[in-house]
Amino acid sequence: MTTKTLIALALLLGSLTANAEPCPNDSDETRITGNSQCLLARHFGPPGAEHLLVWLHGDVSSGGPAKYHLPIVERTTEALAAKKVSSVALIRPGYPDGSGESSSVDPQHEGRSDHYTGENVSEVAAAIRNLKKRYPTKRVTVIGHSGGAATTAVILGMEPGLIDSAVLVSCPCDLVAWRANRRAWNRSENPMGWAETVAPSSRVIALTGSRDDNTRSDLAKRYVEALVGRGIPARFAEIPYASHNEAFKADEVTEAITELLNAP
Repeated sequence: MTTKTLIALALLLGSLTANAEPCPNDSDETRITGNSQCLLARHFGPPGAEHLLVWLHGDVSSGGPAKYHLPIVERTTEALAAKKVSSVALIRPGYPDGSGESSSVDPQHEGRSDHYTGENVSEVAAAIRNLKKRYPTKRVTVIGHSGGAATTAVILGMEPGLIDSAVLVSCPCDLVAWRANRRAWNRSENPMGWAETVAPSSRVIALTGSRDDNTRSDLAKRYVEALVGRGIPARFAEIPYASHNEAFKADEVTEAITELLNAP
């Protein structure tokens, strides 16, 4: 058993001890259980679709609910109706969605700081695994923005093969470099550290705005280069004139999803 596998198993077992409750009703489509937490979820599109898109929001570090991705998810799902897709917008651990409800909080949340912990990432991965059972489909594509992109990139390596393809928007994919000259995030998982265990069959597209002064282009570019070096079909592209948040709303995101859906 490899070191990475042992670490992943330790993270999974650690998440089972989190002080949170699973969802009381597994048939409630507005929630999905991870390992031991209950995460809020919004479903868009028809039941029984061929492809499932799972969307993860960013850190919303300025405060407030994590709901900015919901209209984007709804609009994109409608635009891709001919591709026979449905979408689930997940609310990451510890975040409210503006409805008065919140996804469960575990002890590692750290108030939207240094919270890409193994426990939190493992909860999201387990939620995706359970969504695949709830909505059986041919392919699962995860679209993550900022902290959601970092979470997705870690899951790609932590649970190889769980995700078929991913779109990483404004990704702090090299966490050490991102936190340089800032307070270090020592509790969080670094996507670069998991690049070596991403499944060879995974497809990854990373997009960063050319005017992003938060998660600079080189952070995602280095991660993609690490994947390409292993023969994984991955590419990076800059979105012209887009800032950190504007990139997630750009047409290039829908185009990237379409490219992945069209892949053999």
